[in-house]
Amino acid sequence: MQSLLEQYGYSKFDIENKVIECWNTIFDQTNKEHFYFDSEDNTGYMEDTGNDDARTEGMSYGMMMALQMDRKDIFDRLWKWTKKYMYLTEGPFAGYFCWHNYTDGKKKEDSGPAPDGEEYFAMALFLAAKRWGNGEGIFNYTEEARAILRTAIHSDQKMWFEENHHIRFVPNCPFSDPSYHLPHFYEVFAECADEGDRDFWKKAAEASRKYIVKSCHPETGLAAEYADDDGKPLPKEQHGTFFSDAYRVAANIAVDSLWYGIKPELSKIAENMIMFFDGKKVEELKDYSIDGKAYKKNARHPVGLIATVAEVAVALRDCKDEKVVAAAKRAVDRLWNTPMRVGRRRYYDNCLYFFAILALSGKYKNY
Repeated sequence: MQSLLEQYGYSKFDIENKVIECWNTIFDQTNKEHFYFDSEDNTGYMEDTGNDDARTEGMSYGMMMALQMDRKDIFDRLWKWTKKYMYLTEGPFAGYFCWHNYTDGKKKEDSGPAPDGEEYFAMALFLAAKRWGNGEGIFNYTEEARAILRTAIHSDQKMWFEENHHIRFVPNCPFSDPSYHLPHFYEVFAECADEGDRDFWKKAAEASRKYIVKSCHPETGLAAEYADDDGKPLPKEQHGTFFSDAYRVAANIAVDSLWYGIKPELSKIAENMIMFFDGKKVEELKDYSIDGKAYKKNARHPVGLIATVAEVAVALRDCKDEKVVAAAKRAVDRLWNTPMRVGRRRYYDNCLYFFAILALSGKYKNY
């Protein structure tokens, strides 16, 4: 199948170079903007350059990137660092991972888990088993992934609630984070998790697609960072606006459409987002209410937002509306012509940027 970038006229040669450029910017330690680091004992970590630490978000993102680029060496280094320094062996969160550590490996005081890291770890591990096969010990990827999911839905500190199959912002939390909803991951979990849990994950995939629709505004397509189980945003002062976390909803819609087909209700959200941001310059991007009201606060990660808005065009690849198609192409062209971010805040933006390029190039695959 032709990638969206090819469909929009980009050459295979230029696309391949773009993918390699993204990889090298993040992982090549001779590149001054890199934030992957080799560490001792054949380990490695991804640094959140804005916070001077390593997070399960970034570690799991790095593993997914390495998987997609067929870099088992980097994948295993990241996973080994994660298990060595972030895995919690005791306390109420035993079986999970500390959501952020100092880059020397020491845990920070608030050492509980963050569900987005756990679900990305499990997904990357299942795909690693499919692509490279299982090894021994911590490199028995399938069993490691199953253990993560087992803890997530059966421990006392649950990351998903059985009554609605919604992921929580943190374990046993009364609200959710729309960007944590990854229905395409749960479809894979339904194939690969413990046999007795597979029906749960199938239902979670269905529930999360419905939740994304509920949490996104019917006109703008925007979702809040944090929302209740009905999709209603939390109050503004409690992350109830379209800000950094929320950008990932578009990316999730895009990859779900790549792996499991275009769904009209999700494509409508993609269309609304594309049209809402059409023509907005990078310096104009703000913190928004989900109905599109712009607040004074500037977007903290404008390059990341440009990336995910472009990425969601993948869910519109069969669109026949010429106005929408033109706007989608403008979004993709804007990303292509926007360089990766440099400086202190580059980590989150460039992760979203690389994932967007992988999806738009057809290289974000479910193995």
